[in-house]
Amino acid sequence: MLRNARHGKILEIIAEKEVETQEELCAELSAAGFSVTQATVSRDIKELHLFKVKGTKKRFRYASAKDSESGISDKMRSLFQTCVEDIRPVGNLLVIKTLNGNGSNAGVVVDRLGYREIVGTISGDDTVLIVCENVSDAHSVYGKLETLLKM
Repeated sequence: MLRNARHGKILEIIAEKEVETQEELCAELSAAGFSVTQATVSRDIKELHLFKVKGTKKRFRYASAKDSESGISDKMRSLFQTCVEDIRPVGNLLVIKTLNGNGSNAGVVVDRLGYREIVGTISGDDTVLIVCENVSDAHSVYGKLETLLKM
């Protein structure tokens, strides 16, 4: 029971704060009333399949796979990885370059991800334009999409 509660708290912490190191996560858990060692946190990170993505305030932060691929199948993720050639942030926008004829495929995947930071997308033959509210949101989406490409 304690393990499940701790895992839930870890997911809650990384959703609310940018946690860059295991030591920071230990401190956050201690502040929340969980007595943990760094070894326990390391094991929890592996069990939860956490990974690091580019942070907005810190260099990197922990993220959950569930946060990055909400609602897409392995087939869709594979399609995205296969057709995307480059992702580039430009202010509050992201430009995704794809193989010829695959802009709409990549656009569908982005739409299905359902990232709250995305205001809208426009897909062409070999390009997807993603519009975000602000630069910070664009960088957040950029980090998530880059992570999705590497999975």
